[in-house]
Amino acid sequence: MDYNTQREKLILPEYGRYIHNMVQDAKKIPDKEARTRQIKAIINAMSLLNPHLREVNDYQHKLWDHVYIMADYELDVDAPFPPPLREDFVTKPHAIGAELEPVRIMHYGRNIQNMVMAIASKPEDEERDAMTMALASYMRKQYLIWNKDTVSDHTIFNDIRSLSGGTLTVPEGAKLSEIQGEFRQPNSQRAPQRQSQWHKNKKKKRSPSNGQ
Repeated sequence: MDYNTQREKLILPEYGRYIHNMVQDAKKIPDKEARTRQIKAIINAMSLLNPHLREVNDYQHKLWDHVYIMADYELDVDAPFPPPLREDFVTKPHAIGAELEPVRIMHYGRNIQNMVMAIASKPEDEERDAMTMALASYMRKQYLIWNKDTVSDHTIFNDIRSLSGGTLTVPEGAKLSEIQGEFRQPNSQRAPQRQSQWHKNKKKKRSPSNGQ
């Protein structure tokens, strides 16, 4: 059994291990442009998890600083703000408060539950689909840590639906085996093609017939 107490200590615990892992994976992306896109997606997720930050002056600057801190200041991206210096943060940034709700599925933890609800609150578009599939892939990994047996896509997709109260579903026809490691291997030539097909199918389903 893998316990949080046995894992590496989080730099900014308020964001949870999921966000920290995403930042570490993004650091390994060899292409700077792709790396920058990934970091921007992570910052968007951080903003969704903490919507009250939008009321703070320069909240985007604060989120970028936090990403650099979680990356241990080792992040080469095209950022809209200059990277912070390690010596500028003698103390940790102020913790971000979060409302505590009961954890519905214990082996996923509170942060994944919050991520599901945050993604579910977004409008239905390609970005939401991509975030949902990335989260589903990570949930599968977490499930296998808790239960060493195999787990079906159906189980993970049902858990997402359950955690969101039925408001979030994965793209039609999606398979976790096809997107596994998407964050770790963003330059894969096959994954974007499959993702594009999901979006095409979803668009056809949403759009009324226009005679084309």
